[in-house]
Order: sequence, then C-alpha cells, then structure tokens
Amino acid sequence: MQNQGTRLERLPSLTGMRFFAAFVVFGFHINAAGLWPHLDVPFRQGATGVSFFFILSGFVLTWSAKPDTGPVTVWRRRAAKIFPNHVATWLVVLVAGAAVTPAAALANLSLAQAWFPGESVYFGLNTPAWSLSCELAFYLAFPLLIKWQMRRPWVIAGTAVIAILTVPVIALSMPGPIEYWFVFVFPPVRALEFILGMAMARVVQQRKWIGLGLWPASALFVVAYAGSWYLPASFPYVAGTVIPLALLIPAAAVADLTGRWSPWRSKWMVWLGTVSFAFYMVHQIVVRVSEKLLDVHAYPLLSALGMFVVSMLGAWLLYRLVEVPAERFVRGTPRPAQVTRASTRTAPPADHRAA
Repeated sequence: MQNQGTRLERLPSLTGMRFFAAFVVFGFHINAAGLWPHLDVPFRQGATGVSFFFILSGFVLTWSAKPDTGPVTVWRRRAAKIFPNHVATWLVVLVAGAAVTPAAALANLSLAQAWFPGESVYFGLNTPAWSLSCELAFYLAFPLLIKWQMRRPWVIAGTAVIAILTVPVIALSMPGPIEYWFVFVFPPVRALEFILGMAMARVVQQRKWIGLGLWPASALFVVAYAGSWYLPASFPYVAGTVIPLALLIPAAAVADLTGRWSPWRSKWMVWLGTVSFAFYMVHQIVVRVSEKLLDVHAYPLLSALGMFVVSMLGAWLLYRLVEVPAERFVRGTPRPAQVTRASTRTAPPADHRAA
C-alpha cells in the first residue's frame, strides 16, 4: 500500500471499470427506447453509471492531486478533457436539427444546463452532457475541497452517505419533475458523491481501508444494483447503490496496489476504458439517429448490436481525432498511442459521464 507521498501508483482497474459503467448507461438508453423487453432487467438501473463516474472523479482527482498544482492548472486540464468531446458532439446534434431553443442550446454549450430544472434544458441536445455540467461544477470546487486535510476520511465519507440518503426524503415534498431534477441532476446534490469519492481516496492513501476484497465488493454492488429498483420514491436513483459503489472503487484500487487479480486491468479492458468517455458522448446520438432512420423494433437484438458497434466506431474516431489532440495540445502529450499506454501506468484521469 502507498503513502500520501506516492499518489501515482498503478490503478488500471479503475480505467477498465469506466467502460462497464459507460456500457450500462448505453444499455439504459437502449432499454428506455423500448427496443427489447429482455433488456429491462439488466439495464433498468443503468443510470447508476452516473454515480460510479461521480464517485470515481472525486477518487481519482484526489488520488493524483499534487500539492504544487495550482487551481488554474487543474481547471485547464479538466477543461481540455471534457470540452472538446462535448463541443464536437454538441455541434453534431445541433447541425442534425435538434429541436431546442437558443437559450437551451447556449446553456448546453456552456455546460450550465444541469442548473436549470426544465428537462428540455438539462436533457437538451446531447442528453448525456448534463453530467458534464455537474462535473464542471465539481472541478471548479475541487481546489477548495482538496484543501481539507481529511484526517478523518471515514467521518467525511459517512457524513456524505447520510446526506445522500437524506436527499430523497427531502425531495418527497417536491412536484414530480422537480423531485427528479433535485435528486438526479442538481449539481450541489450530486457533488455529495464527488466528495464521497474524495474521502475514499484518502481512506486508501492513509491506509485506513477496511480490507474488503474486490469480489465481495462486486457482489455487494450487484445485489444493490438489482434490488434498488424496488425501493420507493426516488431512492433508486442514487441512494440505493451509493454505499456499494463507494466500497467497490477503493476495493479495485487496493487490488491493483497489492497485485491481486482483477478482471478490469487487462489490456482490452484498459483500452475500452480509455475510449469510454468518447463512447459515452456518442452513443445516445447513435441511438436517436437509428430510431429515426431505421425500423429498429423489427430486429431488436440486431439493432442493439449495430448501435453498439457504430457507437464504438464513433467513439474511436472522436477519441483519436478530437479528445487526444486537444489533450495533447494542453498537456504536451506526445502521441495518441503513448497516451493509451500511459493510461495503464498511472492513475486514470477523472471523467465522468452519466445517463
């Protein structure tokens, strides 16, 4: 196990797990399209991928933070990570003729959409970009949040969990659409997961991990993922799976640090995790275009597979032509291939993406 002075240990499993989170979000959107009834059980809770990415962002940013890195550097690097893919997909949807008001288009372009309680705004244009609106708020606050010494990370983690479990209770008195926005979209509320991820990174760095292995943590998450659907009101959105996710991410990190076997750090899983952000940003566009141009319900399984393949191709192109050049411009990274290899050697960049 590392100490606080060695933050850039290998954590390739966290990169590989990112693709699984993006994939369940893809499945969630396929299921929401009513493509195939058999997709309902495995993917109806696919929006849980949101929580994974938000907790992961807090974990990884804290894990890789250096004391001599100023706020402007943090903001520049994070902007270089999220804005190029966002702007590219925003343009694609806008040019394709999305029915959206100029105000909503501007809110989406500036990643301010999650602050507005109207679905036509926060889900306008490229729907998954709403989570980037939250991530941007997290990144802006991170230089202030990281100043917390977090000498008692378990206390902070427990406080964050209690607050997250309280949110659906508070939202019970709200009108339905506002309740959904408050629980699932509103950045200050979702920031609780980001702070939870930060605390869990401190737990591992300070050697305060409880010793839960990757497989028990994974089993706990699977049970919560399947069972949270049956919780009342808006508890399934976040509260039902937040504790297992908060345990799963550090369990995977510890597995990497201790050299224990992990299915997430294979070469292919790390590559898939590397392009997962691009996959996340293009998949909903592919689903919507396919629904408009093709009779996807005639051959649901074949259509779902085709959407996945096209989404992966689009993700690879977006990654190679937009994401890597933009990040290389800001960071001075040598070549795309080297970027991919580097992701297996260091802690992965914090991203995010959601349903």
